[in-house]
Formats: sequence, C-alpha cells, structure tokens
Amino acid sequence: MDYTMEQYRESAQAIRSRLGDFVPKVAMVLGSGLGFLGDEVEDPIAVDYKDIPHFKASTAPGHKGRLVFGTLEGRKVAVMQGRMHHYEGYSYEEVSYAVRVLRLLGCDTLIVTNAAGCVRTDWQAGDLMLITDQIKMFSESPLRGENLPEFGVRFPDASHLYTPRLRELARETARELSIPLREGVYFYCYGPQYETPAEIRAARLLGGDAVGMSTAPEVIVAGHCGMEVLGLTLLSNMAAGILDQPLSEQEVLDAAEAAREKFSALVRACLRKL
Repeated sequence: MDYTMEQYRESAQAIRSRLGDFVPKVAMVLGSGLGFLGDEVEDPIAVDYKDIPHFKASTAPGHKGRLVFGTLEGRKVAVMQGRMHHYEGYSYEEVSYAVRVLRLLGCDTLIVTNAAGCVRTDWQAGDLMLITDQIKMFSESPLRGENLPEFGVRFPDASHLYTPRLRELARETARELSIPLREGVYFYCYGPQYETPAEIRAARLLGGDAVGMSTAPEVIVAGHCGMEVLGLTLLSNMAAGILDQPLSEQEVLDAAEAAREKFSALVRACLRKL
C-alpha cells in the first residue's frame, strides 16, 4: 500500500499526545534479543504499536512491539523494542513506516541494530560488526510508489546510507572500550527461512559479510528522510553451510544474551558522543 502524508502525521500526532513537550532526537531500532536497551531508558514513556494508528504488530521472537521514549546517556531517544519484517507479511512501506513517523516527531539520527548470520569464515559468532554498507538488490524498494516530497526527493542518493561520521565515531568508541569491532557489508534476504548454503556462497561472492532479514528497508527510508544512520550487527551464528549443524531461533537469542554487556556498552558510549 501507499501511505499518505496525512496518515504519517496522524500516527505522529497520536504519539505526540502521549509525550507532552518531550521531543526525541535519536531513534533506535533494536533487533532480535537486543530489546533490553529499551528497558534501560530513564523516565520512560512506553507506547505499544497496537495503540498507534497505522502501525503494524511485531511478531518475531524477542520483539516486544512497543516504542519507549525517554533519556539514555543524556540523549532524548525513541527506542523501538522490536521491528516489523517483510516475512511477517508486511509490505516494505509497512516495514519502514515507523522511521518516517519518528522523523516527524523530531528524530534526525537513527541507530539500527540486528542479529545476523556471519558469512565470513574467518570471523566467529558473537562478534560485533559495524555496518559500512548494504546489499538489497533482489526486491522492491520501500520508496516504491508516489514520492512524498515532504520527506525527500524522488531519486535519492544511496552512496552513504551509513553515515561516515557516525562510523568513525563507533570505531573510536570501540577502541576506547577495547571492544573488537568488525566492519562489513550487510546482505539483506527476505526470510523467514534461513538462507541455503548456496545462497551464502553467493552472498560472499557478491561482497556480503553478514546476512539477515531486516534493517535494509528502514535504512533506505532513513536516508530518504535525511537522517544520519549508524548500524551495528551482532553476528549471532555462522551462516548456513559453514558449520555442519542446523540454524535455529534459539541460537540467535542465546547469542544476543551472551553479547548483552559489550553490545550495551558500545551503544551507550556512542550515544554519549552524538
């Protein structure tokens, strides 16, 4: 479906009526098993997705399905505890709808996180990766349909969807905290099935370092809106065909829990520097 500007504004107004004079500046999208950061927000105001006009439900494991507004490391944030995915049956416009609403509420920066399969055989599960770029070639764009000039131009540049300034900030922060930080390209696949070993070999040949089922649509829309973007991936498992074992949802959630301390420390320290 094609959303109208009126619908985006209606959603934003419904949220604004709950916030009073609070204006968020940094939006955060938390992926599978990583939603705990939303529980660390100070003076929180929680708004369930189901209570926001035109929002969709988040049904993936580990996704609470709500927005949390408040302060984290001195920054006014809007934290999405759970995201929508194309594999849940949603269009790409629906998947990325919240990003535009958060832009209308005042957010000019987006921090996206996800749990993804590790494509590189010389890396290991549990590593954190700074996203430098993304590959999403084989599906339609969330910008398909009538352009809304209030958000951006018809044909937006995508050379730097992940803001160079914020990537350097993350590198410096990781060094200061002595947290090893990989850097690589996020390869988007639809899901919900995990990728085949042959698909992983293809992703590797095409330049992908991590593979997952989220993030790319939201980042495209954020770039169209003129938002700065920082992307961080937890390499929760080795991708299909690397190890002789099946992949599972529980493996992803267990990896997120194991990485909780270093992931939280890195994101919070980056927030302090924004």
